[in-house]
Amino acid sequence: MNRQTVGEIAAEQPASVRVFEKYKIDYCCGGNRPLEEVCRERGLSPEAVLAEVQAAAARAPEKDWTKAALCELTDHIVSTHHEYLKAELPALDARLARVIEAHSAAHGEMLKRLQEVFEGLQNELLTHLRKEEFILFPAIESAERARQEGRPPEPMPFGHIENPIRMMIHEHDSAGEALAQMRKITSDYTLPPDACATFRALYTGLQELEADLHQHIHLENNVLFPRALREL
Repeated sequence: MNRQTVGEIAAEQPASVRVFEKYKIDYCCGGNRPLEEVCRERGLSPEAVLAEVQAAAARAPEKDWTKAALCELTDHIVSTHHEYLKAELPALDARLARVIEAHSAAHGEMLKRLQEVFEGLQNELLTHLRKEEFILFPAIESAERARQEGRPPEPMPFGHIENPIRMMIHEHDSAGEALAQMRKITSDYTLPPDACATFRALYTGLQELEADLHQHIHLENNVLFPRALREL
């Protein structure tokens, strides 16, 4: 078997992420590890997982972001993933507050720990989005336009583009750790017997947030950032 990393496979075959999520294989923050190595650790057959990936790709061809213009990819990330976070994070925050108010007697300690991690994640993400939208993405788009027009790029205020990219990857790692902590605190989002509809909606929303962030971070770590470093 080849030594392709999970992130490389996810970048080349976007449909593979559903397979990786099924087997809880980290394709975003931890996507720099070979698939074979990850599968062996988890007791999975790498051949079987790769065959499933190839079948998924054949069934559901998706846009190949490794070949699209970088500005098209940054627009997609902002309109799809950034806008999702801006709408969903405050909604989840409010939902979590209501669950704490209703269930603090029985589950207060767990919910308070969940709130602490979630609020840290929310604050970090909203700052992260602003850095990307007002600093990094405009710099990538400007450099790409200059390359297309055959002229030298404008000087960047932060030096080489590698500097903000390195910071964004570090913040992605921090977000990944927060997602893992929330899963641990909630025992993989296992609902207690007395969970109300809002409690259920909270856990569903947090799992959807996790799935969207995995896609978001994957597109940046495994596609946008490597291409920007290579092409600009």
